[in-house]
Amino acid sequence: MKELSIAFIGAGKMATAIAAGLAKNTTGLKVRAYDVSPAAAEAFTAATGFACCTSMAETLAGAEVVLLAVKPQYAAEALKEAASHLTGKLLISIVAGWKIATLQEHAELDRVIRVMPNTPALAGEGMSCYAPADAVSADDQAVAETILSAVGKVRLVAEKQLDAVTGLSGSGPAYVMEFIMGLADGGVFCGLPRDAALELAIQTVLGTAAMCREAPAKIAELRDAVISPAGTTACGIMELQNGAFKATAAKAVIAAAKRSEELGKNK
Repeated sequence: MKELSIAFIGAGKMATAIAAGLAKNTTGLKVRAYDVSPAAAEAFTAATGFACCTSMAETLAGAEVVLLAVKPQYAAEALKEAASHLTGKLLISIVAGWKIATLQEHAELDRVIRVMPNTPALAGEGMSCYAPADAVSADDQAVAETILSAVGKVRLVAEKQLDAVTGLSGSGPAYVMEFIMGLADGGVFCGLPRDAALELAIQTVLGTAAMCREAPAKIAELRDAVISPAGTTACGIMELQNGAFKATAAKAVIAAAKRSEELGKNK
């Protein structure tokens, strides 16, 4: 990664999070960005310390890696403008729904990596799954993993699995926030002030996730260690089971994955 030149097409929240992670965790990088919105460009520079250019050509000149971070409806236009400047570069796309073949066609480029990140990247705790095109080398994959790991965990998947990734880790933060809000609502009902209930709920989810990350194969054991026979947690778990909590969570992932597949059919 030392002295690698990276260009961002799009300087929104996710691009800013990745660039800020790179600024914090790596050295010697040359990073530039381009965004049609002056406000987004200004915010990007303020948060990362990296400059934004005033044209696509200036941004891409000399870059070895290009990270496409625009909204799906703007991707075709952005790649049309960028295509003549992408020869020989590695394109990493976080554009939702855009398949590798579509990216290759619009970018007129073979070395393409498609990524599905998620919003916890904004807090440095993201989960990014990526699928490389056939023309992508092991070195290209290593570069992509280094960039993405600046904002969290990274995992290689097959492109056909990215709809499932979208349903789980892509949409999952919203499910977790619903759960946090539900926990807090219960606390308020039982007499806690709203701010205290939210703090307890957030820290409980955060701490439990940290425990699970240390021992992912033992989550059931960790759960059972909290459940005393005929105790308070056993009563709470029974209510979750009565409400089909786990099945509902699984159905949410499946529904989002199916919708992702539908949206991607024409891309």
